[in-house]
Amino acid sequence: MIVAKIIFWISLAVCVYIYFGYPLLLWVVSRFRSRPVREGDVHPLATFIIPAYNEGGGIARKIENTLSLDYPADRIEVLVVSNGSTDSTDAIVRAWPDSRVKLIALPQPGKMEALNEGAKAATGEILIFTDADFYLDPHSLLEIARKFADPEVGGVCGARRPGGTAAESTGEGEGMYHRWDKWQKIRESSIGSVFAADGLLYAIRRGLYVPVSLASQADDIAISTRVVLQGYRLLFEPKATAWEEAVVSAREEFQRKIRVTNHSVRALLAIGPPLVTSGFYSVELLSHKLVRHFIPFFLVPLFIANAVLVRESPFYAVTMAGQIFVYALAIAGTALRSHRIGRSKILTVPYFFCFVNAAALLGILSIFRRHRVEAWSTRSA
Repeated sequence: MIVAKIIFWISLAVCVYIYFGYPLLLWVVSRFRSRPVREGDVHPLATFIIPAYNEGGGIARKIENTLSLDYPADRIEVLVVSNGSTDSTDAIVRAWPDSRVKLIALPQPGKMEALNEGAKAATGEILIFTDADFYLDPHSLLEIARKFADPEVGGVCGARRPGGTAAESTGEGEGMYHRWDKWQKIRESSIGSVFAADGLLYAIRRGLYVPVSLASQADDIAISTRVVLQGYRLLFEPKATAWEEAVVSAREEFQRKIRVTNHSVRALLAIGPPLVTSGFYSVELLSHKLVRHFIPFFLVPLFIANAVLVRESPFYAVTMAGQIFVYALAIAGTALRSHRIGRSKILTVPYFFCFVNAAALLGILSIFRRHRVEAWSTRSA
């Protein structure tokens, strides 16, 4: 019973810390340690690096969206890096009637290599990384550029805006998760730096780009964390927004999250000693991302230990009942996700919680099995 109690309390403490303790820590620290940003109306030459693999159906719209942003036209460069596309992607970009748009055609070496080549060919003062299936709101680049008026700022991350509707949607549960995650990023940024960027939209100073050779890493984490590790700030700008129209099934999204976990954990571990020796930034990396991916390895022991202890006291009986109730709601949310009742908050929140953690569990196990995903295709980032 002693062993079961130790496992129970350690597992519970880690879960409570990640979901409640860390946000509370951010709130407290941000009340006493705030670093203002010196913004200004600056318009650095911005090179958009858009990796693309068989994006013939949407690349024209992506380019049009990029060129239509509220930003001086002569301060925008667009590099579409085609990763061995076999459809019309290369032809569309090559024929584009605007000298600001250029094609870099590669065999399919992986997304990381595409980004490395794009950064090498870029002439802009800042590099804007954005996925081909995300579209920027008109003001986004201006909001990003304003932050670069501060010489201490090395990178700026954009925010996800709800766009399309996913089939078999994870619903309000996912929406709540993004709002909770956004709140944490705002606090991290006010303290010093956000933990890392999201590949949908982020920018860094060209001189801070560090080529990354390990293709199985998450490119956004691998690239953006190097900005902070070079002594610059990486900020989160919630007003710089990008959105996606794709209709994605729950099965496709689940597989994507497994790959994201695999890539993200590899990118974090590849940081090496700075992962744990970079002061409060290390706290962010470990709390906001790395340990969060390992949460299922605490949830499972928590449930098993609680089952062993259920007759020990009313407390353990209540916590066991609470866990069973949450998982029962998640099962109901899974079964009813295509019905109206399945989209209610009481079902979608537990469903999404289990959905994300089940994907994280399989993602971590894929690393233990030495499974690497290096070839890049749509929605694999």
